[in-house]
Amino acid sequence: MKTDIEIAQESVMQPIAEIAEKLGMSADDIELYGKYKAKLSEDYIESLEDKPEGKLVLVTAINPTPAGEGKTTVTVGLGEAMPKIGENAVIALREPSMGPVMGIKGGAAGGGYAQVVPMEDINLHFTGDMHAITAANNLLSAAIDNHIHQGNKLMIDLRQITWKRCLDMNDRALREVIIGLGGKINGFPRQDGFNITVASEIMAILCLAKNIDDLRERIGRIVIGYNLSGEPVTAKQLEVEGAMTLLLHDAIKPNLVQTLENTPCLMHGGPFANIAHGCNSIRATRAGLKLADYCITEAGFGSDLGAEKFFDIKCRFAGLNPDCVVLVATVKALKYNSGQIKGEALKYENLEALSLGINNLGKHIENMRKYGVPVVVAINRFDTDTDAELDFIENYCAEKNVKCSMCEVFAKGGDGGVDLAKKVVETIKSEPSEFKPIYNVNLPIKEKIETIAREIYGADGVTYTATANRQILNLTNLGFDKMPVCMAKTQYSLSDDPSLLGRPSGFDITIREVNVSSGAGFIVALTGAVMTMPGLPKVPAANNMDIDRNGTIVGLF
Repeated sequence: MKTDIEIAQESVMQPIAEIAEKLGMSADDIELYGKYKAKLSEDYIESLEDKPEGKLVLVTAINPTPAGEGKTTVTVGLGEAMPKIGENAVIALREPSMGPVMGIKGGAAGGGYAQVVPMEDINLHFTGDMHAITAANNLLSAAIDNHIHQGNKLMIDLRQITWKRCLDMNDRALREVIIGLGGKINGFPRQDGFNITVASEIMAILCLAKNIDDLRERIGRIVIGYNLSGEPVTAKQLEVEGAMTLLLHDAIKPNLVQTLENTPCLMHGGPFANIAHGCNSIRATRAGLKLADYCITEAGFGSDLGAEKFFDIKCRFAGLNPDCVVLVATVKALKYNSGQIKGEALKYENLEALSLGINNLGKHIENMRKYGVPVVVAINRFDTDTDAELDFIENYCAEKNVKCSMCEVFAKGGDGGVDLAKKVVETIKSEPSEFKPIYNVNLPIKEKIETIAREIYGADGVTYTATANRQILNLTNLGFDKMPVCMAKTQYSLSDDPSLLGRPSGFDITIREVNVSSGAGFIVALTGAVMTMPGLPKVPAANNMDIDRNGTIVGLF
């Protein structure tokens, strides 16, 4: 089969103005970024406010293998399949981060014949949103150090600055740095560090902001650290919230692109789900619901991360009521979750490993039902899957009383997702959603953390380091405790230990650090060894990328 980029380069894209017309937009409703990309204009977004909304479908997954399980591919394929059964749909996705694109995970534009295009642009600089977020983040960093250099009127404690610089690239050498060296003219030396851009609070704020006024207000609330009296210092006190908002005035507008089969796709925002809240922007999802009968969106990694945060953070802030969950699994990942086999062995039939690993699927089904949302399982089918393995999964789903669809969108595009589309529509019509978040936001911080750990991860309990206990007490005393919790955790396990596969039991979750993202509006609880600045692998994907004299890109998946 051809590579993803070869398939994408052979596709026949429609001018983005024609895609906009399908959604009832005029030329004045979009802002063109070349022939095949556009942003929705601010006036048009506001004009959608009073329109009725369609049905909201969330695509999530089981705990993945390191290569991922094709969640975005299934999302795109489902969107392409909807018109084939007479339904109109819009897809709402996150934008890729260039760090993983150049590293190991790959992009976020789907794969095979279920892709969003132009995939080269999307996986590289796209419309510049990531750069705008990086600039706004680093303007705040510059303002902090300049304020200190110019006399430190706010009495910022150099030992308690929590704000970090950011870069949209995997660069482990920047995790911990010393800045301000070189003498008095360069400011005061202090310890600092970099996050990857998608882990910046600015990214979370952009994705949760309702409009530009809300964006400015949230930016002003950002806590950059504490003064010598232990009181929080905010971006508003540094008087840069206006300039930061200015840098983001285009980035806040959702991007419009298309799939290989010319299905409209709103692609906007891109927070990681293992270190941030893992969902595309509220604005894009809301627009999608106004523009079509079905808005199909996704949340990053497994349902223990992305879906939990989609429900408990994004839906809570946006007032969304999801109608159906599509839970993506693969035979390979279920065998991998047995903990018995990996690598090349995953390609061969092994019913024993499958029978052990399938408990991971069972836990994710149970978790989604705890939110009151009906579930459809989508098996992202590979050519190495055997009939016996697929039959085993179908029988397991039948025992769990959940619909199961064999999905072949990677190889067949929308045609390979028709059965899934039918089952999603049938489920929405026959099983009304009774969505509710899993915890009350007004509970104490520890109770919220422990609810997630117990109900979603299956942990026996939660252990807190001395640092975490001190931070929780301080945040509570400062009045930051009435917020949702964003858990930073490994994606490879339901626990905080990536080696505990399947459905682990008898474990505790260890909380090592708890911080506030006041602008985003949530508390961040860090577990395990989750890094907010990833590193490149031994052989980065970037090593195989190039461009020829005709402008043809090679090696990009």
